[in-house]
Amino acid sequence: MDKLLHLRVLSAIVGIPVAILAAWHGGWVLWLLTFVIFIFASLEITAILKGLGLQPAGWMIQIGGLITFACAYLYNDEIIGPVVVFLVIANLLMLAFLYPSTTPVDMFGNLGAVLYLSNLVFLCLTRELTTGFIWLILLLTTTWASDTFAYFVGRAFGRHKLAPVLSPKKTVEGAAGGLLSSALVSYIFVQFVPSLPLLPVLLLGVLIGIASLLGDLVESALKRQAGIKDSGHIIPGHGGVLDRFDSLLFTAPVVYYSVKLFII
Repeated sequence: MDKLLHLRVLSAIVGIPVAILAAWHGGWVLWLLTFVIFIFASLEITAILKGLGLQPAGWMIQIGGLITFACAYLYNDEIIGPVVVFLVIANLLMLAFLYPSTTPVDMFGNLGAVLYLSNLVFLCLTRELTTGFIWLILLLTTTWASDTFAYFVGRAFGRHKLAPVLSPKKTVEGAAGGLLSSALVSYIFVQFVPSLPLLPVLLLGVLIGIASLLGDLVESALKRQAGIKDSGHIIPGHGGVLDRFDSLLFTAPVVYYSVKLFII
């Protein structure tokens, strides 16, 4: 086992039980942990934006996240639309108030960062659904399986580059392995929780696999444009918080809205 893989395994041994315990407890524990993750991710996205030549305001990103989390905690998804409108207007006003130190590109970078990272709230909102613990565990395990199998299948059997310019190490074989694993984990999950509908959960597993891959590619694009390899170094073997949670930023809203609108 090489050193990087060894560190990945150790991080998983520590991180997975913490995530499952927080998911089981729910409530303020899960919200607080998720917001802490947001704060670390905001520091990393600020560094990425600087690498892109922007002058981001990290404090605006963090305040925007605080507002989003607070509103989601108090009202679930009922006022997400008004919150987004408020964030857009607030950032536009900052463009005027901070002129000329803040440019329109800087402002849109701040706004995009808040909206991107605020997808983390859907981890908490998924827990608030009916039988939310089950859906959150499905979300986590299926996303983890997709990431893990894509990595190992790609290492073992990868021959055809998926996105050679964007992410040279990603392969078609790895992507297929991740997609199949997410569907397989969803099927196994239904066997342990027979009250769940098989076909919708299988389709959800496929969607999770696709969203997981897209989330990974988006973060790869951000890092490559900024000229960095990892978003940070806080998680041994993985890099930064964004490196570990990039897939969940896409799979969490997919699961939340799929379950809420079409399954329960």
